[in-house]
Amino acid sequence: MTDMTPAHPHASGPLLILVGSPRRDGNSAVLAQAVRRGAEQAGTPVKLRFLDDYIGGLLRDCRQCRRADGSCGIDDGYGALLRDDFLPAAGVVFCSPIYWYGMSAQTKAFFDRMFCYYAASHPDSADVLARMGRKRLGLVLASEESYGGAALGIVHQLQEYARYTHSELVGVVRGTGNRRGEVVRDPAGAVAEAERLGTELFDRRYSDYLIDTPRDTRVWAVEQPA
Repeated sequence: MTDMTPAHPHASGPLLILVGSPRRDGNSAVLAQAVRRGAEQAGTPVKLRFLDDYIGGLLRDCRQCRRADGSCGIDDGYGALLRDDFLPAAGVVFCSPIYWYGMSAQTKAFFDRMFCYYAASHPDSADVLARMGRKRLGLVLASEESYGGAALGIVHQLQEYARYTHSELVGVVRGTGNRRGEVVRDPAGAVAEAERLGTELFDRRYSDYLIDTPRDTRVWAVEQPA
């Protein structure tokens, strides 16, 4: 079994930001740019990608469409996105609008299409498995409604993806807005929170204890008096 021990919480980039909305000036894009600003302020190398530039189709029956060498037969940019941007990234922030109380189709397709590359029949599956985990993850969501339950299914799905790949979901940001870019007026300060997520992604403390996990009695270090 491939070792997927979580990366050190203070590992530094590169950071990949994946935008699951086709709107370049929409609320998801505004929040994604805020994450980018925060990361760049922290000195983190950043790549921002719109998924619809790379994903031209949904996952198919791999038994029918694989090439003779076992590689994926879907002729779009997904393979390059996975190989050149996702696998080398130490952290990934997924930015998606909430559609029907779930992530966008583009975002879901990113996860679905990954199967073709880590399945044993793919010639590079061992490398993909070795590099697809141990990442720090963030989730940024935009929706018209502020109802907290609207995001729960997406948060749970990404949390389970993080668990499955021995990654760490270290932050979730919700932004509320309807018209394009209106999220900047969100009184909850979603844009500032997204920027902060970008700044702190590799420094935030992450813990997920079991009953027998060795741990200190303090969560935060106590400053010594001067």
